[in-house]
Amino acid sequence: MDMQVPQSLTIISPHLDDAVFSCGALIAACRNPLVVTVFAGVPPEGIDAPDWDRAAGFNTGHEAVHARRHEDARALAMLGGEPVWLDFLDSQYGKRYTPVDIAVRLGRLLAMQPHGTVVAPLGLFHSDHALVNAACMLVREAVHAEAPAGAATSATTHAGTHAASADPHGAHPVSAPASLQWLFYEDAIYRRMPGMIQNRLMAWWQEGLLASPVNLPIAPFQTQKMRAIEAYESQLPLFNAEQLADLGAPERYWSLGPTSLSAAGQFR
Repeated sequence: MDMQVPQSLTIISPHLDDAVFSCGALIAACRNPLVVTVFAGVPPEGIDAPDWDRAAGFNTGHEAVHARRHEDARALAMLGGEPVWLDFLDSQYGKRYTPVDIAVRLGRLLAMQPHGTVVAPLGLFHSDHALVNAACMLVREAVHAEAPAGAATSATTHAGTHAASADPHGAHPVSAPASLQWLFYEDAIYRRMPGMIQNRLMAWWQEGLLASPVNLPIAPFQTQKMRAIEAYESQLPLFNAEQLADLGAPERYWSLGPTSLSAAGQFR
């Protein structure tokens, strides 16, 4: 499916680099898009750096996240994006969250932007990426969960299961504007791992959702993206040659809709 670059765009990024690595050309092609990074929280001072941060040259997680925020701000400024950093901590700092924890925050933020397009990660491989994808699916499905009885799809039932576990009174904790359009991007680096994308698409199919590729006219902005990537100077030395090559590969996006089988009530 061919699609023009959205006028109003919000990109959901798990970490302080994922949006630019995976969607940098789209960010550059859009006018002042919002880039929401979920795991951008700053750990308390005095805690030793975990292995990844130490390999990047930092002594503490506090120091690492501040440096990465600076890198992210610089990269997004080069592309014309506006950063929004949420205070959830990266999993390497030992904090754990549920999809509902994140979905509630994202739902509130997106409720202030009732129109436009949201671009979320497929959620490949990394636990933080999978968690953000699950949260985004909850937000996307929340409007269906509030539909009249009998109107819910199988995907809505999936979202309602998470919500019911979080609220003993049965009220859905996540709200989202119905007019938002959703796309999903392939997570850079992880998309190269064998079977990752296929497994995600199959999981959606089993939930009654059909993923279709979306073509956006963003190729002319690839050079601008590659310049912005260089801002992440603490991260790039940690990647191997194959991973670095993937950062320059064309970006790919997917839309979701019900399968014909789902519409016929043959799922679940």
